[in-house]
Amino acid sequence: MTATITPVRPGSSAASKLVRRIGTARETGILIALLLVILAATLANPNFLFSSDGFRDLLLTPSLLLLVAVGQAVVIITRNVDLSVGSIVGLTAYLTGRLFIDFPGLPIVVVFLGGVLLGALLGFINGALVAFARVPALVITLGTMYIYRGINVAWTGSDRINASDLPRDFRGLGTDSLLGIPILTIIAVVVLIGAAWYLRNLRSGRELYAIGSDPAAAHLYGLRVTSRVISAFVVSGALSGLAGVLYAARYGTVSSAAGFGWELQAIGAAVIGGVAISGGVGTVWGAAIGAFLLLTINRALPILGIDDFWQRAVVGVLILGAIVLDRVLAVRQHRRLIAQREETR
Repeated sequence: MTATITPVRPGSSAASKLVRRIGTARETGILIALLLVILAATLANPNFLFSSDGFRDLLLTPSLLLLVAVGQAVVIITRNVDLSVGSIVGLTAYLTGRLFIDFPGLPIVVVFLGGVLLGALLGFINGALVAFARVPALVITLGTMYIYRGINVAWTGSDRINASDLPRDFRGLGTDSLLGIPILTIIAVVVLIGAAWYLRNLRSGRELYAIGSDPAAAHLYGLRVTSRVISAFVVSGALSGLAGVLYAARYGTVSSAAGFGWELQAIGAAVIGGVAISGGVGTVWGAAIGAFLLLTINRALPILGIDDFWQRAVVGVLILGAIVLDRVLAVRQHRRLIAQREETR
């Protein structure tokens, strides 16, 4: 008897797994929603996408929120939340202007470093209070949000930074393009890729998911929960600080209201992008797409003739829908695990 062996093509199997994985990913649905919004707005007004300014704004406007949302996603993955990110953006944006005014000729790299370090320091304060005080992050960062904003208002007063106070080369980072892509967007994408690589490939990044899935079990397993939680807040603060520096470059004018309300937008972007508010689930890719979806909706709905009230309502529906979907997926996964356990008995 001769056995016939059918050769298996590894490439085709790998390709089918990749297609299946992309098709079932939460980020795919959010990306499709983003493309549909862009399509609808472009059909209503072709300049939304096909004019040079329209395409540029489509990439440029969400880039700052993308940075903050990526940092917020890292914190939410650990089953925490950071409400102070908007205040950190405002503080670092004003610090950026003051550095250029008070120290003329200061290298731009030093200014970037100063903003990122200030953001990281403020994030460290948040993380240390959450980790050591054993108080929910929602309460801690609500307090630091007001403290940081109060410091910003007291420091700024009635003063503000004007575009004329900033070097032309620095302002060019927020307005210039490279090969048709805004430099600010390139910076945001580089940070996004770095954060995604860290969470996927480094042990410390993967441990953040384990901590968010079950903090008690992570403690018992011997993971350094305290240091990991603090590091997540440091990352969030540093990225908010970077966003603050780029805010000054993008808008030129910085007042005490800079970054106001960004914390809710960042949380909304992360949740809409599939980062479960209960922790342990989600990617920074989803948070980035969520940031683009939120701000693209804000630009697209007026073109479609939808009132401001309904624009906010749409964002609220997206957030609620994401939370409900997370719950449905969690229940389905729980039932699947129970069924597999019973089959193995």
